[in-house]
Amino acid sequence: MASEENENEEVKTFEGLGVCEQLVAACDKLGWKNPSRIQAEAIPHALEGKDLIGLAQTGSGKTGAFALPILQALLEAQHPFFACVLSPTRELAIQISEQFEALGSEIGLKCAVLVGGIDMGQQAINLAKRPHIIVATPGRLMDHLKNTKGFSLRTLKYLVLDEADRLLNEDFEKSLDEILNVIPRERKTYLFSATMTKKVRKLQRACLRNPVKIEAASKYSTVDTLKQQYCFVPAKYKDCYLVYMLTEMTGSTTMVFTRTCDATRFLAVTLRKLGFRAIPISGQMSQPKRLGALNMFKAGECNILICTDVASRGLDIPSVDVVINYDIPMNSKDYIHRVGRTARAGRSGVAVSLLSQYELEWYLQIEQLIGKKLAEYPAQQEEVLLLYERVNEAKRLSAIELKEKGGKKRRGGGGDDGEEGFDRYTSFKNGKSSKKSKRK
Repeated sequence: MASEENENEEVKTFEGLGVCEQLVAACDKLGWKNPSRIQAEAIPHALEGKDLIGLAQTGSGKTGAFALPILQALLEAQHPFFACVLSPTRELAIQISEQFEALGSEIGLKCAVLVGGIDMGQQAINLAKRPHIIVATPGRLMDHLKNTKGFSLRTLKYLVLDEADRLLNEDFEKSLDEILNVIPRERKTYLFSATMTKKVRKLQRACLRNPVKIEAASKYSTVDTLKQQYCFVPAKYKDCYLVYMLTEMTGSTTMVFTRTCDATRFLAVTLRKLGFRAIPISGQMSQPKRLGALNMFKAGECNILICTDVASRGLDIPSVDVVINYDIPMNSKDYIHRVGRTARAGRSGVAVSLLSQYELEWYLQIEQLIGKKLAEYPAQQEEVLLLYERVNEAKRLSAIELKEKGGKKRRGGGGDDGEEGFDRYTSFKNGKSSKKSKRK
């Protein structure tokens, strides 16, 4: 186990970790002056050729911890299909590839992304260009290994399993087993996970050899700069409390987490009718629509992102001020990942959980897991209840609108569920929304 003592030791540099001059310059270009904790712990071991298990929170810089050693090895012996990074989500895969490309821009790096929701034919053309790095979701990688002529990973030198705890859920388990059976046993393997589950331990035993374990986070921890609160609300008034909080936090960038894809759409439409700049993102939307929504949020055109847990892991959104759990997650570990969207890289942030009478059990599990009692959010109940009629009317109109759109879609066909009316989220002619956004 790599030690974490002497936190006050002198600040490390990438050069001091053994990173070569070319890549130090690339880090500098990206504004990476000093390595993060996980990078400082992992890179020296990786450069020595060891397998790694890294336990690190979202936002800890773990992509750099595996990308730099891989690129340094690639500089010494360039050949195609050198490394493969597996990711649980399409968005995270795209971000990882962007970081590889940025770090390898001066060395002619070629990278291919293989994810669902994007044409396989175009991806096959990219594979024919024989890229050095492949970043993929397990299912789509397996599709190509079975169906794309001339493509194999027989020469693979590095395998990275990012967000391994999520890669091991039922959706990916079969694909992951198949991939591990067709890649070389003689390889370096890096496994990164936010949590150490029984399945991750089992995977570690199956596919890593004498790994060095690096822990840059306590077992299930949330950062100290995060202010965590709960608000006990009757289910009937949950939407009123949400509107009250968003009004109190006007001007903040906020992620609101719901349990279902339908709820993201309904909430986004309702909030826009109330003058908020909200946009949904969920697994039901096509890939271009999801990325479009994400980019609008990153650019600040919308300051409220309503999302399901698909968006809660690994997305590189630099500064979220507030996370609101509209629905308490049933799996308390998902809470850690949701609230990990704020208070990143030393910044402060706020996470508020709306807790109805039906969610108490899940909430108590969260407190037990993180070992903290959360403070109560100071809501003024009289002010909240004054919103009831306005919010109910907005919900009624939203239900009618979504029902009509659903009917039109069934009659006309086309479009995947969840993306209808996307343009509605991207127009800001509504005077209310611009007025609201100016109230800082």
